[in-house]
Amino acid sequence: MSETHTSACPLDCPDSCSLEVEVSDGKVVAIDGSTVNPLTQGYICGKVRSAFKGQVHGPDRLSWPGVRQGPKGAGDFRRVTWDEALDRVARELLGSRNDLGGEAILPISYGGSNGLLTQDTTDARLFWRLGSSRLDRTVCAAPSTSAAIGMYGKMPGVAFADYVDAKMIIVWGANPAVTGIHLMPLLQEAKRRGAFLVVIDPRRTQVARIANMHLQLRPGTDLPVALSLIRWLFEAGEADEEFLEQHTTGADELRQRAQPWTYAEAAAVAEVPAEAIAELGERYAAANPAVIRCGWGLERNRNGGSAVASVLALPAIAGKFGIQGGGYTMSNSEAWMADPPRAALADEPDTRLINMNLLGETLLSAQAPPVQVLFVYNCNPAMTMPEQNKVLAGLRRDDLFTVVFDQVMTDTARYADVILPATTFLEHTELNAGYGAYLLQRSDPVIPAVGEARPNYEVFADLCRRVGVARPGDPESADELIELIVSAEGDDSRRVLEALAGGNSAVPKFGDRPIQFGDVWPATAAHKAHLVPGELDEEALPTGGLYRYRDDPGDEQFPLALISPATKRTVSSTLGQMRTEQVPLEIHPADAETRGIDTGDAVRVFNERGEMRCRALLSTQIRPGVVCMAKGIWSHNTLSGTTSNALAPDTLTDIGGGACFNDSRVEVELLD
Repeated sequence: MSETHTSACPLDCPDSCSLEVEVSDGKVVAIDGSTVNPLTQGYICGKVRSAFKGQVHGPDRLSWPGVRQGPKGAGDFRRVTWDEALDRVARELLGSRNDLGGEAILPISYGGSNGLLTQDTTDARLFWRLGSSRLDRTVCAAPSTSAAIGMYGKMPGVAFADYVDAKMIIVWGANPAVTGIHLMPLLQEAKRRGAFLVVIDPRRTQVARIANMHLQLRPGTDLPVALSLIRWLFEAGEADEEFLEQHTTGADELRQRAQPWTYAEAAAVAEVPAEAIAELGERYAAANPAVIRCGWGLERNRNGGSAVASVLALPAIAGKFGIQGGGYTMSNSEAWMADPPRAALADEPDTRLINMNLLGETLLSAQAPPVQVLFVYNCNPAMTMPEQNKVLAGLRRDDLFTVVFDQVMTDTARYADVILPATTFLEHTELNAGYGAYLLQRSDPVIPAVGEARPNYEVFADLCRRVGVARPGDPESADELIELIVSAEGDDSRRVLEALAGGNSAVPKFGDRPIQFGDVWPATAAHKAHLVPGELDEEALPTGGLYRYRDDPGDEQFPLALISPATKRTVSSTLGQMRTEQVPLEIHPADAETRGIDTGDAVRVFNERGEMRCRALLSTQIRPGVVCMAKGIWSHNTLSGTTSNALAPDTLTDIGGGACFNDSRVEVELLD
């Protein structure tokens, strides 16, 4: 007999869907949406709907601890007990710390579940008290976060529900048809009510196909286009000088930096019609309310931080704040002051900080001390980091001891010396804060742990004891950790904790629909928006300062821009084991014709860093000069076992130290 339980999705998506999970005989048999989160409206994405088939009960599920018995990369492990596995890990951690110092230990993680309990709680306690190297989590959202914090203190954004009342909506560098799907019906409803919808994306995505205007910019050119709009707003007298005077700093400086970018100059660089940019500017100036959905696609290049900053400056200059549905939305993660590191009960050490985009270089370098122990959790770096060939070479090091703590046998796990099986969010208590939806949700287990899997927070607490850094009274249970995390809410924490105490539950924030510069204000000095933040400008000095455009890295040898956008099949690389087919490279027919390539042909995609061999798919949904390979694929999805990340540089964005995946410039040739 089956039972239905409530839960919440913690995966890396802004919607934070509430779920109904059908369970029979201790196994999940169906997952669907519920209406606990008003945004979910009873439906969810296909990837989570079928997640239980592969992630929870599939053949790749890790269900027992193991110790490597074959060569690294072969995925051959001998089953051991938890005690044997954790004792081995503890010995290696202590041995490396004692021989080389704590900085010889590097934990690497990034939002594999995105739940607040599974990262930066007892794991931070372990690594901070050991004095390990610290990880700068920069593979995604680092430039945009730097820009949003520097300009607005990461002010909460326009609620998705308010999009239906906007007269103009710009979706810039986002694809809600595959990430954040519950915005799509709201966009369609807004259009029915007369809103003018603009999409800025190199691909003709599903949302672009319903838009009134689609600008297919060349990757890396969002910055000059946004600056040309800023220039025109000032020159045409459409800037809200009163708002700028009262609520911003740096407006005159931004105006000066935008001055070189006429519509014609921006159009030439971005390879789009100047008339289209001009129409966009005129419509944006006239529309009220107008909202910009700023995504993360535009940050994935050398100009990424400045590009995001220029887009976020537009509503301030045009005076679009102070009205329901006016302003911008990016990440609402700071709406909740929930603070997982409070549960660590440890001080972050002043040890070296390693940018995760430089993982391959770090593992192969002769820096002192070398990384001797790599502890991987909530992450699949073999498939998600740039300079993939360097990362794989580092993972093959005989003297590197690698622990992988995961739910399934990832490509990274195959290189581990010890594997540890982790529970999924359906098997442990979790706390989820949406970064799109204004909702904090607690979910409790709906099934027993599969096999011998254990929750992150429990295992890291266990390791604290084994290495001797545990202290009497350290909080370890889910309830204890939640209380510490939520206590960051200050005076409101008691109300939130009471609401979460009853097991599966949800708490809204701001009445769900805040008005920027009305209900919520910048968390900056004097609550003003800083359009040219001094700290960011100084950080960007090596590249010429904030808002300085850096030219396209392509040349005649490697003329094609390779991008790797999200798809409907995976959440980053999570669920990638369920995508078993070969994944093709999308290429425009004009580019394919000059290279003698047709759909289904085997092709070699290459540059000076490496190559990827795969099938080709001719598509008019991608613009000429750009090729596309899906984000989050695994080694089995290509003919070569490498992905687009083998071609991605480990250069960094102008601010934030972010990844420059979309700066990959390649050539494509037909294989015999």
